[in-house]
Amino acid sequence: MNNIIQLLPVHVANQIAAGEVVQRPASVVKELLENSIDAGATDIKLIIKNSGKTLIQVVDNGMGMSPSDAKICFERHATSKISSAKDLFNLITKGFRGEALASIAAISHVELKTKIIGNKLGNLIKIEGSIIKVEDSISTSSGTSIAVKNLFFNIPARRNFLKSDPVELRHIIDEFHRVVLVHPEINFSMYHNDNDMFDLRAENFRQRIIHVFGSKMNEKLVPVNEDTELLKISGFVCKPEFAKKSRGEQFFFVNKRFIKSSYLNHAVNSAFEGLLHIKKHPSYFLNLEVDPKSIDINIHPTKTEVKFDDEPTLYALLRASVKHSLGQFNIAPVLDFDRNSSFDTPYKKNLDPILTPRVEVNPSFNPFDNKSDSKSWEGIYLGINSKSNEEIESLGGNLQLESNTIQSSIFDNDEIENKYNTFQLLNKYIVSKIKSGLVVVDQNRAHERILYEDFLKKFTLNSPVSQQLLFPIELKFTAKDLNIIKDIQSQLTQVGFNFEEFTNDTLSLSAVPLGINESFLSNIFDQIICDIQNEVPNFSFSQSDLLAKSIAKSLAKKNGNILSLKEQEFIVNSLFACKEPTLSPSNKKIFITIEFSDLDSKFN
Repeated sequence: MNNIIQLLPVHVANQIAAGEVVQRPASVVKELLENSIDAGATDIKLIIKNSGKTLIQVVDNGMGMSPSDAKICFERHATSKISSAKDLFNLITKGFRGEALASIAAISHVELKTKIIGNKLGNLIKIEGSIIKVEDSISTSSGTSIAVKNLFFNIPARRNFLKSDPVELRHIIDEFHRVVLVHPEINFSMYHNDNDMFDLRAENFRQRIIHVFGSKMNEKLVPVNEDTELLKISGFVCKPEFAKKSRGEQFFFVNKRFIKSSYLNHAVNSAFEGLLHIKKHPSYFLNLEVDPKSIDINIHPTKTEVKFDDEPTLYALLRASVKHSLGQFNIAPVLDFDRNSSFDTPYKKNLDPILTPRVEVNPSFNPFDNKSDSKSWEGIYLGINSKSNEEIESLGGNLQLESNTIQSSIFDNDEIENKYNTFQLLNKYIVSKIKSGLVVVDQNRAHERILYEDFLKKFTLNSPVSQQLLFPIELKFTAKDLNIIKDIQSQLTQVGFNFEEFTNDTLSLSAVPLGINESFLSNIFDQIICDIQNEVPNFSFSQSDLLAKSIAKSLAKKNGNILSLKEQEFIVNSLFACKEPTLSPSNKKIFITIEFSDLDSKFN
């Protein structure tokens, strides 16, 4: 029988491994940054061009590599992080599998420059598709510089899989955040297309959060600190009033490693129970320190999923710690049984006896006395009646005044009837009468549909109507959110927004669409950013459509608001004038009908 099993060539095996390790440019950024941290670097630079499709370069001042290490590091399963299977249960480094550089080199052009501190010369290696093209000694600075060019050059299908540049840039920024937040003691800088995006100096954890997400974050943070034998928790949670609709600002770090855990996320959400609005998520930045022997991180190639030995205990400790912090800083209401009496208001103990109020009456007061003081307010009207009476007598006294006025109407009383075409039910539904029965309309979805079609018409017709602001309005966002707004700036201008300038964390508006209140601007932009992060459009029409949905959703009348009769009738009439009155922009039913026959059947 012929043998059919054969060993794959090295470059083929590396390409297969790359499918697991490298999904997009952000995966390369993560692996290179973590390698620099493991090398003991204190200053790391990230240089990006065309959202990583053209160039991803990481420059650090770490320990560097010898010429032999620089060559062997591109081999599969070549690592300096572990030496035996026992080390898997006591991992303190970021990487350990030894597949990252081999996988990256198999699908890109890699240029490596490295030098050990103290050596006169460094080493240069150029690799294309796992094949070494250049190997030479050069003069370079201490540390390591890795440049990854033309990612997926030999896998066109994978390259076509990549999203647009703004989308890939957002993923890179996400990975950058996950690394820089947990290492505030390291200097980080990031450049995209020769533009400075981040310049982070060594600082504490709180300052690092503020410098990454903006100065507004300082007032939102609530510290969380708990130290037990099993778990040490440190970090911050955001106040409930600053909760967002997106899950962007949620970070768990276990032993200096970013992880995703729906189980621990549920623990934090349960600590905020009763404090959050519907469909909003709390933001948190939490560092968890556990015994490395009690966790297993070798579950997923991305190493973002871990398994704990005693998850229920960790859940309880995390929930209790967050809840304690919210109560300690008076974010959540608490029952204080240890009340200090020294802070009580010093009320007088021996109160005077309570007396019945006395009514004082002036017995000499005469309202018909014309000689009363004219300076008083009653005196202002004195003499008016007497003067008018004298004028009437001078005319001969033939005039007669009638005290009873006759009110007439052009309509008969029988024809006057108050007709209410609509009424509001539970401050959520609008009930209106139709020929065959009743129609029950969801006021929020109906108003959202009306606004959506109105804004979509403005988008497609390119006829913006703006209202100029007396003073420009400044709104603060993170660098990531500002990039999202810049990407859709043209669509926002079409609907009536006028941008004056963009800074590192602020945008300035000089005009807004007609009919939009200034107080809603922050909610509108938050909704736009949230929707774009959740569903990424690929075509301009779908992007305009998504923008119209976001603005309509943020401005629509919320359930629970009391509407006047005119507002109710406007929503009902405008809804049935829409092109698609049955479904909301999110494809949810807007109204239902109740036939009179159905009502009659209920009584039979």
